[in-house]
Amino acid sequence: MLDNMGKSDLFAFVVDLHALTSVHDRDRLARDTFGAAADFLALGLDPDQCTFWVQSDVPEVTELTWVLSTLTPMGLLERCHSYKDKVAKGIDANHGLFAYPVLMAADILLYQADMVPVGKDQKQHIEVARDIAGKFNHTFGETFTIPEPVISKELATVPGLDGQKMSKSYGNTISIFLDEKELKKRVMAIVTDATPVEDPKDPDRCNLFNIFKLFAPEDRLREVHGLYLNGGAMYGKIKLELVDLIWEYFRAAREKRDRLENDKDYVRQILARGATKAREQASVTLELVRERVGFKY
Repeated sequence: MLDNMGKSDLFAFVVDLHALTSVHDRDRLARDTFGAAADFLALGLDPDQCTFWVQSDVPEVTELTWVLSTLTPMGLLERCHSYKDKVAKGIDANHGLFAYPVLMAADILLYQADMVPVGKDQKQHIEVARDIAGKFNHTFGETFTIPEPVISKELATVPGLDGQKMSKSYGNTISIFLDEKELKKRVMAIVTDATPVEDPKDPDRCNLFNIFKLFAPEDRLREVHGLYLNGGAMYGKIKLELVDLIWEYFRAAREKRDRLENDKDYVRQILARGATKAREQASVTLELVRERVGFKY
């Protein structure tokens, strides 16, 4: 399925409507929205080869979200793990957070997506989108493509500093574009256990190793893996090596990111073109939805 994605049209967007469920600071939301867009572009997203926009610049998604919410059973949302996990971690409960999967379903169904690349933790939300699309199709007639999740086995979940899923909501991220001093500070904060250096350790249960293997070359990864199994893995030394690996890995992207930060109008123009293109597709789907449910009279 991953091979097939290379032949597909790519739709990518910055999810500021989703961010609003927990970010209620106007300046921060605006800053982070632009920053996320610049990050995508710096990391190689080609706006000429895809449709790239900011979520709130396509208002059709909010209308579709309401229509879908009238068909979404409460029990379906109550079973979603993400909401319960976030509330358990102290994030304020609100309707937007609870109904997040309906907006996500609208994000997907509005563009008639057939494949959705997600992490393992988002698989349930794709299942919710499938259920909602199926119920709409059954109630009003065939309208939506039923999407399939695409999950890379190697990167199903990227671990954070504490071993949980890396997420800004959990405060356990290592931002790609930190300066070198801040990068070192974050990497050195990766949680490890108190096993003595000379004792064997299980690399698969160590979140430091699970982050390290994302950047280390194969030969070095085998060496460090052996140190874990046979004794001799020094967490502090591995962390310092990881700092160097991350810094070098993102060098070119970091330089491009700096250029984009100094040319904000260029980034805004890309996003505006992407929103126009996205609305062309969105309006076709939404007009069909309006006709199906009876808004056309």
